[in-house]
Amino acid sequence: MSFKSRKAAVAFIFVTVLLDMLALGMIIPILPKLIESFQGGDTALAAKTLAVFGTAWAIMQFFAAPIIGSLSDHFGRRPVVLLSNVGLGLDYMLMAWAPTLRWLFVGRLISGITAASIPAALAYIADVTPGEKRAKAFGIMGAAFGIGFIVGPVLGGLLSRGGPRLPFWVASVLSLTNALYGLFVLPESLPKERRAAFSWRRANPWGALSLLRRHHQLLGFAAVHFLYYLAHQSLQSVFVLYTGYRYGWDSFVVGLSLGAVGVSFSIVQAALVGPVVSQFGERRALLMGLAFGAAGFAIYGLAPTGWWFAAGIPIMSLWGFYGPAAQGLMSQRVGQTEQGQLQGALSSVVTLTGIAGPTIFALTFATFIGRARDWHLPGAPYLLASAMLVAAVAVAWRLTRKTVPAVPELG
Repeated sequence: MSFKSRKAAVAFIFVTVLLDMLALGMIIPILPKLIESFQGGDTALAAKTLAVFGTAWAIMQFFAAPIIGSLSDHFGRRPVVLLSNVGLGLDYMLMAWAPTLRWLFVGRLISGITAASIPAALAYIADVTPGEKRAKAFGIMGAAFGIGFIVGPVLGGLLSRGGPRLPFWVASVLSLTNALYGLFVLPESLPKERRAAFSWRRANPWGALSLLRRHHQLLGFAAVHFLYYLAHQSLQSVFVLYTGYRYGWDSFVVGLSLGAVGVSFSIVQAALVGPVVSQFGERRALLMGLAFGAAGFAIYGLAPTGWWFAAGIPIMSLWGFYGPAAQGLMSQRVGQTEQGQLQGALSSVVTLTGIAGPTIFALTFATFIGRARDWHLPGAPYLLASAMLVAAVAVAWRLTRKTVPAVPELG
C-alpha cells in the first residue's frame, strides 16, 4: 500500500470510528426517554429496564468482539468493517421503527454485535502503521472516540426536538453513508498470504483471551488494561449522581463539565500523545498516563467544591497517554495474522469491566452516603478508582522493566 493510499485508509478508519461513536453518543440521551415512553412514563421502571438493556449490550459485545476480530484475521479487515457499518445502519433503522419494547430490545442486542467492529478497525491501523508509530496512530483514533462522545449527545439532544426516534434515523443514515463511502475508497490492509484460518476455538471469548497467555507480557498488560477500564467505569456510573449530590450541579453544568472532559481528552489524544511518546517512549508514556489518572481520580474524590473538581479535569485528561501507548506496546507483541484476535481479546477485557463496573461503583457510592454510615464519604467511588490505578502502575512498572523484543514486521 502506497503512502498516499495508506493516509486515505487511515483517514477513513478515523471517520468510521468517529461516526460509530457519534451515532452511539446520539442515542445515549435519547434511549432512556424512548424506553420510558413504552412504559407509561414510569421512570423507576424505565431505569431498571435501561440497566437490563445496558448489560445485554455489554454481553453481546463480549461474545461478538473476538469473533469479529478473528473474522478480520481470516477474511481481511475491509469486508468486516464495511459489513459492520451496514449492519449498524440497518440496526439503527430497526430501533427507529420499533413498535414495541421487545423490538427495541432486539435492536439493542444487534447493536451490541455490529458495534463490535472497533477491534477490526484498530487491527487495520496496526496493519498499515509501522510499530514505532502505532501509539500516535492509536492516539488519533482515541481522539475520534472523544469527539464522537462530545458531539453525539449534543446532536442527539437537538434532533430529539423532532421526536425521540429522529436521532436513530440520522444515526442509521450516517452509518450507511460511511459504508458506501468505504466501499469505494477503502483498500484491504491484510494481504491473503498473511491471513489466518478461522477457528471457533480462537474466536470465542475464552479462546481469544488465550492469546494473552501465549505471548509474553500480554497477560500482564491485560490485567493493567482491566484495571484501567474498570476505574473508567466510575465516571459513567456515578458522575451525574455524585456531582449533583455533592456540588448541587444541574443538568446544564453537568453537560458543560462532560464537554470539558471530552475536549481535554481529545486534545491529549490528538496533539500530545505523539510528542510525549517520541520524547519519553511508550513505557514511560503508559506509566505517566496511569499516574495522572490516579491523581485525577483522587482530586475528584477529595474535591471540597465544584471548582476544585473542575480543576482536576485537565489533570485527569492526561491519563489519555495510557491507551495509545499500551495499544502500541501490545500490538508489537503479536504477528500481523493475530492483530484482529488481539483487539478482540482486549475488547472482551474492556466489556467485562462494563458488566462489573457499574454495580461496583454504584454500590460503593450508595454505601458511603447512606445515613446509617458514621463515615460519610461521597467521593469513595473515585478514591476506589484511584487505588485501582495505583495498583495498575505497580503492575505495569514491574511488567515493563525488561524490554521484550517485538514480533518482526513482515513484508
